[in-house]
Amino acid sequence: MTSELLTLVATFWSALLAATLLPGASEIVLVTALAAGEAGPFWLVAVATVGNTLGSLINWACGRFLMHFQDRRWFPVAPHHIERFSALFHRYGVWSLLFSWAPIGGDALTVIAGIVRVNVWTFIVLVGIGKLARYVVLAAGTLYWPSL
Repeated sequence: MTSELLTLVATFWSALLAATLLPGASEIVLVTALAAGEAGPFWLVAVATVGNTLGSLINWACGRFLMHFQDRRWFPVAPHHIERFSALFHRYGVWSLLFSWAPIGGDALTVIAGIVRVNVWTFIVLVGIGKLARYVVLAAGTLYWPSL
């Protein structure tokens, strides 16, 4: 496996895991790879966007399909929290998914989108746009900062 391919694979998995409820720092991996010139910027941004969007889709699926366990004692979220965050999501609407990239609340937003049954294709498009915008800004900042 070439160095470039390894970098792309590492970027993908870092982005995917960072988008789930697991801790991760895909931005650090992306910026490091860009600064080192280990792979092309287009491919790094594309792979990070796809990985991060798929990670958010895992969150959506958890919200969508694990809710039938909410009456169990071990379920990690109390019903009043689910109701509160669902109401907030309805208040701000599906467009709030453009902010799913945010470090605080972004992951929860994608889970709530699954709970309130946002259409999967609408979810993928909006979340993908938000994630892409974040990675493009990071890449531009990394690649052009030294020249300023």
